[in-house]
Amino acid sequence: MGIIQRQGIINSIISYLGILLGALNTIVFLPAFLTEEEIGLTRVLFSFSALIATFVPLGVNSILLKYFPIFRNKEKRHYGIFGFAVALTLVGFAIASISLLTFKSFITSQYNEQSPLLNEYFNYIFPLTFFLAFSNVFFTYSSSLFKTNVPAFLNDVFTRVLSIALLAVYFMKWITLSQFVLLYVGVFAVIALSHLAYILKIDRPSLKLDFKFFTKQNPREIVMYGLLLSFTSLSSLGLKYIDIVMLGKYLPLNLVGIYAVVVFIPTVIEAPLGALDKIGVASISEAWKRNDMAEVRKIYFRSARYLLLAGGFLFLCVNLNTHALFQLFPGKDYSLGESVVLIISIGTVINMATGINDSIIYTSDKYIYGAYMLMCLFVIAIVNNLIFIPLWGMNGAAFATAFSATIFNVMKYIFLWKKYQLQPFDKKTLLTLLSIVLCFAIVYFIPQFGHPIFQIIFRGIVISFLFLSMVKIFNIVPELELELKQFLAKKLSR
Repeated sequence: MGIIQRQGIINSIISYLGILLGALNTIVFLPAFLTEEEIGLTRVLFSFSALIATFVPLGVNSILLKYFPIFRNKEKRHYGIFGFAVALTLVGFAIASISLLTFKSFITSQYNEQSPLLNEYFNYIFPLTFFLAFSNVFFTYSSSLFKTNVPAFLNDVFTRVLSIALLAVYFMKWITLSQFVLLYVGVFAVIALSHLAYILKIDRPSLKLDFKFFTKQNPREIVMYGLLLSFTSLSSLGLKYIDIVMLGKYLPLNLVGIYAVVVFIPTVIEAPLGALDKIGVASISEAWKRNDMAEVRKIYFRSARYLLLAGGFLFLCVNLNTHALFQLFPGKDYSLGESVVLIISIGTVINMATGINDSIIYTSDKYIYGAYMLMCLFVIAIVNNLIFIPLWGMNGAAFATAFSATIFNVMKYIFLWKKYQLQPFDKKTLLTLLSIVLCFAIVYFIPQFGHPIFQIIFRGIVISFLFLSMVKIFNIVPELELELKQFLAKKLSR
């Protein structure tokens, strides 16, 4: 087994372990150990810092991924590209810090009325941004050295283990809220320093850039490439955090805390998209290389069908069990977020229904249009949040997110249709949507009784039976049934 395959398997295990810990942390430990207001405080601090941290490196992550092969030379200590990455990140942090200090009064005034506690801890944004930014840079540098397992473990597993331990310490009342927030920032300091320690162990990085070599590599092109991609990264990652950051302006922190917990639940629905994206991107890239439009069309079409099926099934399992799930948290107000889960889930299913369109666009010769659309989406998301949060509160933030994602997918759909005559829908798409609606309507009116866990299991069984029956009756995936029959026949004939 090759190095890449072996690391890929280990990374997958680490990734799924991280997802499990993340789910436990967000859905179980946060509601159990913190009040809604305390959750809101930590989520806004983290989201605000993470948003700024995506811009701070000034595109260093993208530069390392694209240009590190040119600088790769262990004897020459990679011509000091590590020093260049650190220096550019420090410049970005200085710019971000000066900007934050300049507009601090304006920013804090936005939170005075609804979230005054945030202003008390506003200065923690500076160190948290610093450590998040450098963690990302160090992770990317390690990846450029083809060393990803330990950095992935630090990001996906160790961070969450430390966070859960800190929550337990605070819950036991061994520390105050101020100490908790300080140690919360300290968790990310430990992660950043651990990344750095690992780099020093596996490599001999130099802080001194070899300017003679660097000037031969068209430095203007390198820097401009990084700056362009930094705005793309800000747009992409910003969409994950902008709703929580803006909610703190209009709603009390306890409601922000509720939103931060419940908005995590629909991410379960999107899990198959991430998995299929990773599998399909290599095949799409090869198809583009051969100019095999038939293969691209086939992948696009099948990905949309399978993802809508998987997303629809998970949509039903999540939203028809949300009420029972929130009953597991007596004395908490998470039931206020039921409609948030539904709205975000609808946006997620729409996203999945359009297949792996991101991979198709970003591996094509017109990938730059994907970056432009992403930046447009970020602006649209901000505008939508400004409009709908004051109108509908948490539901407004959820609607803004779902509506923005829908607009983005419509843009990508039109782009692929106009440029390549690609579109992923047929009558089976309508039959799949009909199956989802019918199944939802039937199960929704089944009376709820017994313990919440029993309700979840019972409804899950009913949903599975009904949905799979409809898929069979409507003959939605005949090719999958044929492949399954051939596989079983082959196994039974042995």
